Amino acid sequence: MSNPRHVNSRNKRPKILVVTPEITYLPAGMGNMAQRMSAKAGGLADVSASLVSSLYKQGAAVHVGLPNYRSMFNSCDVKVVGGFHEEISKALPEKRIHLAEDRIFYYKKQVYTDHENHLLSLAFQREIINHIIPLVQPDLIHCNDWMTGLIPSVAKKLGIPCLFTIHNIHTEKTTMSAIEDRGIDAAEFWQHLYFEKSPYSYEEARDHNGVDLLASGIFAADHVNSVSPTFLHEVVEGRHGFVPEAIQRELANKMYAGCASGILNAPDVSYDPSTDEYIHKNYSAKNVVTGKRENKAFFQKAIGLDVDPNAPILFWPSRLDPLQKGCQLLADILYQLIADYSDINLQVAIVANGAFQVHFENIVNMHGLHGRVAVVPFSEAMSRQGYASSDFTMMPSRFEPCGLPQMVSPKYGNLAIVHDTGGLHDTVEHMFADGSEGNGFRFQHYSSEGLRWAINEAIGFYRHDSKFKKKVLSRVMNEADERFNHETTAAAYIQRYEQMLGRPVGYSEEMEVVRVNKA
Repeated sequence: MSNPRHVNSRNKRPKILVVTPEITYLPAGMGNMAQRMSAKAGGLADVSASLVSSLYKQGAAVHVGLPNYRSMFNSCDVKVVGGFHEEISKALPEKRIHLAEDRIFYYKKQVYTDHENHLLSLAFQREIINHIIPLVQPDLIHCNDWMTGLIPSVAKKLGIPCLFTIHNIHTEKTTMSAIEDRGIDAAEFWQHLYFEKSPYSYEEARDHNGVDLLASGIFAADHVNSVSPTFLHEVVEGRHGFVPEAIQRELANKMYAGCASGILNAPDVSYDPSTDEYIHKNYSAKNVVTGKRENKAFFQKAIGLDVDPNAPILFWPSRLDPLQKGCQLLADILYQLIADYSDINLQVAIVANGAFQVHFENIVNMHGLHGRVAVVPFSEAMSRQGYASSDFTMMPSRFEPCGLPQMVSPKYGNLAIVHDTGGLHDTVEHMFADGSEGNGFRFQHYSSEGLRWAINEAIGFYRHDSKFKKKVLSRVMNEADERFNHETTAAAYIQRYEQMLGRPVGYSEEMEVVRVNKA
């Protein structure tokens, strides 16, 4: 006879299907191959991994749908049987990892490419729609970004609640005829898609009326969230000219209907100076000043800066994209900044790739700033070492949907200097003069003068004595650990699931025993 507790718990717990084109890792209990599944292009992979892990740990009936990136998933030696990896085929029947199968995924070395993203998207969604949703029969579907933009329309047709998360304001457009040519029966749910022009009928719209994938996801989902509350409001208010009108309008409709919110991302758990294997000297909040001092000398030597453990370092970790990241703001003031703070040997460390890299190199060469300014290509090791060695992290972004460096830096006792926008507004508070509150320095007006003002504020903090700085940096590090973590992010998503479903998504055996006994 079966145990009634387990029967009831299976019937009671709602099934959550998380659909994501990226993942960093999965809980070991979800199958033999779980820890070998990693396909990452950005923060979406980390958020998906942390959410699935938290749901799994809480006993939720979580399922994951993702493309079968064979080459990326299985870089180790695994026996292949009949075209499928033996370990995957054994794990799938009783586990909760569901791989979308199509040759277009199998041999890819990275998640996205310039020329076939729409084909990847349609192949992925075909498998989710035609096979994985019918197999799982979920009670709620959580979709992520434009690559999953058709699925909320299918969920609407099937009566399944759907959460749609926007990580990046990027979309692709296609037609229903192209969708159907890829094996998806768009006629079943076309009324829930978002078209470039108002459709009169299926036949009229099929061949020539473009379907916006991101707008469709927003339009059809029951609830939409961005990866920061402030960025959501900025988009709705029309403060960013790069946001398509359709996206702005549909997000506004959702927000004013009470069906949109912001949930912050969080850095990967490996960003911890006490355990980080990439940095020269591990340290914690208890020995932050001495720990950073040792790391600084190592970092300076490694990237070609003058070795001076007393010199303050401004660190640039973000890609050198002048359209978003504000590189030109630093370029405009770089020479004068170095000259004005020559008394303390101020240094700038740029560990990043991007279009603006050559401009910084030209400035260094033209003005002979070698030893004071270093520009080196991005590497994971040097980027991690930069957080551990530097005093301030610069993020003067024009816009920022969420951002992670400003959340990583305080974990390493590194204060962020940011433009007051989007996720930067939500995560960085300006430092009080007495150091009792705040975790960085925020400037309001997007200009080189604004950035210079914030840097001046930061240098004012740096001029304090070691005892004062140790007290403040220890507070900042401890607060960052409590605030910026995957558990907090996952808890916010779980709360949203429960609000949408009207019941808990996790399973507590103790609670179930009480419930059964009462019955």
